[in-house]
Amino acid sequence: MFLGEYSHTIDDKGRLTIPAKFRDELESGVVITRGLDGCLWAYGRSEWDMLADKIAQLPTTNPAARNFARFMFSGAFDSIPDRQGRILLPQKLRDYAEIQDETIIIGVKNKLEIWSPARWGEVVTTVEQATEDIVAQLQDLGI
Repeated sequence: MFLGEYSHTIDDKGRLTIPAKFRDELESGVVITRGLDGCLWAYGRSEWDMLADKIAQLPTTNPAARNFARFMFSGAFDSIPDRQGRILLPQKLRDYAEIQDETIIIGVKNKLEIWSPARWGEVVTTVEQATEDIVAQLQDLGI
């Protein structure tokens, strides 16, 4: 399970060092793709394969399903961490997430989210200001 928040930098070759506590789970490979809310999502290979199977089972007659599949797969990049736990973040993905040289990596149970510090700060501020509204919405979902 991925938990926590970590600050890391992108090196001059576009590589990001994965936090040490996550490296064992990602050593067989990681898939990075565009996430929702302007961040990147990084999945371990087995978790990505399960998600990809679910997406592939969506009805191709549904426009939202087709567009979601396009969004997820067209932006995906497969990588294997090097000995130092670094993965390449392609420029196209960095541009999407507005990532320059600093990142915030957060663990969200089955995936990592990779954020620009500015965007992550906006999310945290928004959530902190709307906590009561969020709790009310989650109650409707049974949490």
